[in-house]
Amino acid sequence: MRIANERIDILFQLADKEFSRHPERSHRYVELARRISKKYNLRIPRKWRRRFCKNCYKFLKPGYNCRIRLSKGKVHYKCLECGRIMRFPYTKEKKFKRRNKIEYHTLKKRAYEKIPINNDPTDREGGSQ
Repeated sequence: MRIANERIDILFQLADKEFSRHPERSHRYVELARRISKKYNLRIPRKWRRRFCKNCYKFLKPGYNCRIRLSKGKVHYKCLECGRIMRFPYTKEKKFKRRNKIEYHTLKKRAYEKIPINNDPTDREGGSQ
């Protein structure tokens, strides 16, 4: 199984490298990678899953045969070969950004008010003397 995963990864890397010179060859690499994943019942790695069209199974290269747009918490991939639009949520990125923003403001507020770290209300300086 590990060999099949490596082979899938190699095929997608080759497809990415060969797309500018031989787009049909890169589409063939995607077809071979899909065939391997179906034969051994493996999932295509996440980093490559969005790089091919789910309708025509062509390799997608943003700016060449794929248009990417952001709208309402989703990433829209439009295949320019067949016209299919694929939508993927990007809530994880939003959650991460929101969490960092909250932590930043909490630390800023704590530094401004000098809130004690050990939660002792009588100790305003944050440490024992």
